[in-house]
Amino acid sequence: MEKILSALAEPNRFQIVELLRDEPYTVGEIADQLRLRQPQVSKHLRVLSEAGLVEVQPIANKRIYKLRQQPFLQLDDWLESFQNVWDERFDRLDEYLEELKGKQKEHGE
Repeated sequence: MEKILSALAEPNRFQIVELLRDEPYTVGEIADQLRLRQPQVSKHLRVLSEAGLVEVQPIANKRIYKLRQQPFLQLDDWLESFQNVWDERFDRLDEYLEELKGKQKEHGE
């Protein structure tokens, strides 16, 4: 998980992932879309690939990059675990507030 988050923390890599969300692109197309130099994009794609976020598909003399689904499912599961914690905390808070309301009614407040 740390490798995924670290790869996404860099703004240009995050933009590449955002771009690849819609469709696969070549290195040159990514460079054009994001107005980056091709060697810079290649370095970012290497980091994203090492983190398991993208995969490359060679077609003739082109290399097409696309997102891999699995790391994003892992990220979603990880984030969902935080949602579950917060849901439990809000449920306990709701129970506590109901308990306070009951005590106020008992005391005629």
